Parts: sequence; structure tokens; C-alpha cells
Amino acid sequence: LSWFIWPVLFSICVTGMAYGSSFISPFIAFNIMYLFLIVSLFSFERLMPHEQVWNKSDGQLIPDIAHTLFTKGVVQGLLVFGGIIGLSDYISSLNDNPPTQWPLTIWPREWPFWGQVIVALILAEFGLYWAHRISHEWPPLWRFHAVHHSVTRLWIVNTGRFHFIDSLLSVGLGSIIVLSIGAPMEIIIWLSAVTAFIGMLTHCNVLMRFGPLSYIFNTPGLHRWHHSKKLPEGNSNYGENLVIWDLVFRTFHNPDKRPPVDIGIKEYMPERFVDQLVYPFRYVYYMKQGIKKGIQPPPKDGIIQEKRDIGLSFLKNKKH
Repeated sequence: LSWFIWPVLFSICVTGMAYGSSFISPFIAFNIMYLFLIVSLFSFERLMPHEQVWNKSDGQLIPDIAHTLFTKGVVQGLLVFGGIIGLSDYISSLNDNPPTQWPLTIWPREWPFWGQVIVALILAEFGLYWAHRISHEWPPLWRFHAVHHSVTRLWIVNTGRFHFIDSLLSVGLGSIIVLSIGAPMEIIIWLSAVTAFIGMLTHCNVLMRFGPLSYIFNTPGLHRWHHSKKLPEGNSNYGENLVIWDLVFRTFHNPDKRPPVDIGIKEYMPERFVDQLVYPFRYVYYMKQGIKKGIQPPPKDGIIQEKRDIGLSFLKNKKH
């Protein structure tokens, strides 16, 4: 069963949305399949967890839900996706009736729809990869991304635990390429849906095996290594949906052993949702609060310099 859960659930979600979109709104079809995925994964997390200890409360249920509703739901949904879909619709109308020398007409609209979705996933993944990687390697952006990495367990509820600035950067860079070459609104909707499905699957605490799937998709097995406290392990697997750019840029990490159960970050992270929102803007203050609690901030502006140094050494060793 552990071999079939990931591909079967993902296939059901994609097939259900495709079938449902023929009869109802794609948004309604997506929400139905997303609810199905949540219920399924929540049940599997109880029946066959990857880590039993991750089913115990970490005291972050309310902040996790708040981040999901505020950041991923309201901010990303209304401000980002609304603008992206509107821009896509505008570009599509120009492509249908292009003015003189209109450049955005290179999207392969004559291809089968599924082929266009695959092209969009690969192109968007390039932006998503670098947004994620820069958020790890540039200290000012790490402070926003650290909110997500501060979790001490992975399960479906903290899938949407992102600071809204972090989400804005990720969605913006992930969409700019496909938008700039004229992807229609339907492709953007499917790109968003697939990202949501894989994101939920990636963070679930379910016993799964993946085999060759981990050389195509960002699977939970890969993402558990990405959340490791050990920097050579965590400084890898930046892909959101696919791992193509991790393979290209040599940040793919998939050893033949069990990922760590002890995950999180080394610096201090406040427990309340509101404090986590202001954390990147008051970083020095919260580091002082951490020192009072016996948590020393990493040297050279935190974990980033250490991540960069050890990560480069790790990649050099892989070459040898």
C-alpha cells in the first residue's frame, strides 16, 4: 500500500479535476478534489504514519491554521492569484487579437492541453526553484522562510505555514515565466491546482515509498531531507513540484536511508502567530529573546552563512 498511496491519490485528484471541469467550474472541481485529498491524507496519517511522534501535538496547530488561512488563502488567493489570472486573461486576449509586433505569442496553444500543462510546470518550476533557493541562501529572505522551516514535525496542517512575503516571492517568480510567454488562464489554474495537490502530499506524515517517482516529482521522502537540521541535508531538494532543476543544478539529495525525525531550525522562533508575522522585521529583538531562553543565534547572521559554506563543501564532495 505504501508504494501506491502517492501515485494513486495524485492521479485521482488530477483525473477528478479534469473530469469535473467538464461539467462544473474548475475552481469547484479543484476544491472538491482538494477536500478529498485532505480527508484521505488525514486518515492515512492516523492509520500508517511515517513518524508516530509527528502525530503528537507541537503546540502550533492554531499558528499553522492561521498561516494557511491568512497567507495561503487570503493574501495569495485574493492579491496574487487574482492578479495573475486577470493578467493572464488580458494577455490571452491580446494573443487572440495581437496588435502590431505583439511579442507574447510563443505559447504552444496548438499542443494537447496536457502537454501545455507539463510545459508550464517545467517553466514555472525554474522560478519556484530559485525563489526557494534564494530564500535559503540570502539572509534577509531566510528570515521570512524560517517561519516555514521552524516546524518540528511534518503533517498536512502545516502545508500552508508560510510567511506572506515568502509566498508572494514564490508565486511571483513561479508565474512570471509562463505569463510572459502568453500562457492562457486555464493553464495557470491547472498549474496552481497541481502545485496545491503536490504541496499537500509533500508535507503529509504518511508511510510511503517512491522509487523512481522521486527523480521526477518532489515527494515527501525528498522534502523530509529538506527539513533536516543538518545543513548539508537541508540545503537541497528545492523543487516545489518537480526535481528537474535540483538535478540540473546538483542540489538533489536522496540517500538510501531514513530521513531524520528531528527537524526544524537552530535559531529561536516565537510561538504565537502574530509574533511569527513580525519576526522577520524584528529579527534582532527575537534573537535576544531566544538568548534569554538559552537559544544562541548561529554566527554570521544565523544559519545562512553556515548553510552556504557547508552546502558548497557538500556539493564539491559529491563531484569527487
